[in-house]
Amino acid sequence: MKFKFRPPFILRTVFPDTIWESKNNKILLTFDDGPNPETTPVILESLGKNSIKALFFCVGENLKKFPELGKIILYQGHTIGNHTYSHTNLLTVGKRKAHNEILKFNNIMENNYGIFPRYFRPPYGLMRPGLQKELFNFNMVNIMWSLLTFDYENDINIVKFAIENYLTRNSIIVFHDNVKCGEIITESLNLTFRSVKEKGFEFGEPSECLN
Repeated sequence: MKFKFRPPFILRTVFPDTIWESKNNKILLTFDDGPNPETTPVILESLGKNSIKALFFCVGENLKKFPELGKIILYQGHTIGNHTYSHTNLLTVGKRKAHNEILKFNNIMENNYGIFPRYFRPPYGLMRPGLQKELFNFNMVNIMWSLLTFDYENDINIVKFAIENYLTRNSIIVFHDNVKCGEIITESLNLTFRSVKEKGFEFGEPSECLN
């Protein structure tokens, strides 16, 4: 059960250059797959009310569709990371396709926002051989997680179990910025905020948690 929510230690030894936990004993919130108009504003409102800065691993196609949402994410002090251009499973494509998925995302960020992404997360958490070298060439860092909430199953009880049993003071938590979890995202975040406070932990910003 534990490894459903927390990656096994062996993965950390196989991918030593990947960041799995916060480096400063503060909790980092991350959101995959956005932006989209149904959930991004809801998430941003919750984060704003609690003065929390998060890392949004966006999909390039979504940023292309909703460029204003990307601007709002950045304007409110959050960070955008690379989640590939089309949310492609990198294990199913060749080296050139994987390279282009990363590059196309970065081009959107540079052209639309004048920013070169520092952080990358592979879709589905699946890392292909040679990914670390590819990211090194882009001057990027691979960011995984230490707590997967399974919010995309749209069951608040699963999220509650994950947070109550596996939250630590240096957790990198994964939530999703998509319609699959739209019905429970506000409640999921609220119970996370309460649990962090009750345990005496605190949230950190991406730059301090990952550097």
